Order: sequence, then C-alpha cells, then structure tokens
Amino acid sequence: MNRRQRGLSLLELSVVAVVLTVLLGIFLERLTFYQEAAEHARFESELQIFKTGLQLRMAELISKNREQEARQLEAESPVRWLDKPPATYAGEYPDRPQSGNWYFDSSARELVYVVNQDRFMTTQDPRRPKQLRFRVRVRYQPVDAPGGRVSAIAGITLDPAHLFRWL
Repeated sequence: MNRRQRGLSLLELSVVAVVLTVLLGIFLERLTFYQEAAEHARFESELQIFKTGLQLRMAELISKNREQEARQLEAESPVRWLDKPPATYAGEYPDRPQSGNWYFDSSARELVYVVNQDRFMTTQDPRRPKQLRFRVRVRYQPVDAPGGRVSAIAGITLDPAHLFRWL
C-alpha cells in the first residue's frame, strides 16, 4: 500500500519557522534603524529652525543698531524668536521630560532635546540620560576701528553643551 504523505514534516516545519524568525529579526532591526534615522533627520531640521530664528533676531538687532542687546539672547529661549515653535517643543524643562521633545531649561539656559531612539548615538557621558543640550553663543571678533581695536559681533549659534555623535 503506497500512502501519500500530506502536509509538512516536523523538520520542514522547523526550517520554515527558523527562516521566518530570521527574516522577522532582520525586518525589526531595519525598522528600528529607519525609525532612528527619521528621528535624527527631524532633530537636525528642528535644530536648524532654532538656529535660523536666532540668526534672524541677531540680524534684526544689528539692523536697528541695538547690538548691545545681543548678550541677552544667551539667556533667553531661542524658541521665543520663532513665529511658531515646532510641534515637538513642550515648553519649560519638567521633572520628567518625555522623549522625542524639545524643552528649554531656564536654570541652565539650555535648549534640550530628549532622545527617543538612541541605539546609534553616543554621548560624552554614557551614564547620563540621552539628552542633547545646546547653549546660545554670541560670537565676537576683534575689529580695527578709529581709536583702536574693538570687539564686534561675528555671529550667533547654538553650541552643544556636551559632545555627542549620532550615526
């Protein structure tokens, strides 16, 4: 009697399960990578928005001959000079910040981004929570003027308070 086997043997079923598990693992790893890459791109875009707002405010002060007010920008939130803050700006820095949001820490005078995905990021101190902190810095340069050298405004930027690298 020649009986035909129907369905999968236990070995074939095990091979299929292993292959599907490997493919699922690769898919999830790639998904995590692309989610973090998207967060990094959003972070860079929003950081550039803050920098542009500061530069426009500085240009306004210079055009109105009010350069002496530039130092105040180092103590204020750079969000103040934006027409509309990014959707991820959550205001003053709270006790328990939510990841993926920007805050302004008024005691440290720093703009803070709380990282959501951090597998491909390194910071100066790995024991600290993954927060990227930035300080407003007004840059000066010496300029020859009638009566001697004076310090003139060279620009404004947001400098990282701590070193980080996001791959």
